[in-house]
Amino acid sequence: MAHANFLISVIVSTYNRPDALALVLAQCLAQTDTNYEVIVADDGSGESTRTVIESAANHTDLTVSHVWQPDQGFRAAAIRNQGIAQARGEYLIFLDGDCVPQGDFIARHRALAETGWTVTGSRILLNQALTSDLLTQRLSLTHANLRFWVRQRCAQRSNKLLPLLIKLPDFAQRRVNGFKWRGIKSCNLAAWAVNVHAINGFDEAFSGWGHEDADFVARLYNAGVRRKKGFYATEVLHLWHQEQPRDNASLNYKRVLEVLQSKRTWARHGLDQALIKQEPAETTPFGSCRVERSKSRQPSLGR
Repeated sequence: MAHANFLISVIVSTYNRPDALALVLAQCLAQTDTNYEVIVADDGSGESTRTVIESAANHTDLTVSHVWQPDQGFRAAAIRNQGIAQARGEYLIFLDGDCVPQGDFIARHRALAETGWTVTGSRILLNQALTSDLLTQRLSLTHANLRFWVRQRCAQRSNKLLPLLIKLPDFAQRRVNGFKWRGIKSCNLAAWAVNVHAINGFDEAFSGWGHEDADFVARLYNAGVRRKKGFYATEVLHLWHQEQPRDNASLNYKRVLEVLQSKRTWARHGLDQALIKQEPAETTPFGSCRVERSKSRQPSLGR
């Protein structure tokens, strides 16, 4: 086990969904655990996303950073690597910009963190109607009570209720024997920074939607890092969205099979490239807090 006071870096990936990101950041910055930083890993969004990040940063004393890359299609692996390169924490939590954490999200991940293990978190799916209500009415999920969630579940506007009521500690049934695909989602995933660097981060050879998260966990597994499941502890509220095109899913699936068969741990096109490209961060003050952006990743004001 590690000491309990390690810094956690929450890396939030996003692309042109500023309304959802605003809700996610509001919850990210209202955690019961306060020893963390937030890095928004932006896959080519426009100026409205930058405005959301700066606004969120203005209302916290925590460090909020923004890394950006040009919009050249779905490149989640590449922008997550940029986030990893910027991170200062010993422990990394990957979160999608449409996955709203509960107030004890970071505290629950910290409680499950253990040397030699990665944690795949869980999620609660919200339907289109509830998602629309949350975004248009700016409903505060911090103060949503049991009655609210019972109503949503009864109306089939969310797919789960019990994980909002019951929180379980670390126990033996969380541990996964061998490598199993089920339950691996990079929208809610945690790993030690030293392990992530040892496998060269996410593999940027994965293009389009599909299985870059399974590849990441497979290479951790090949490196001796085992997996815990974060159910009934780390649930996030996954806002509805249209599914990404899955044209490359089959090819990406075959890539993961190759990794498992070869026992390969190192991403051939991974974090090392992001570390090479990284320049000293430009720090821009916003009131009592700050937003940090890599100079090479900062969007122009005209985007």
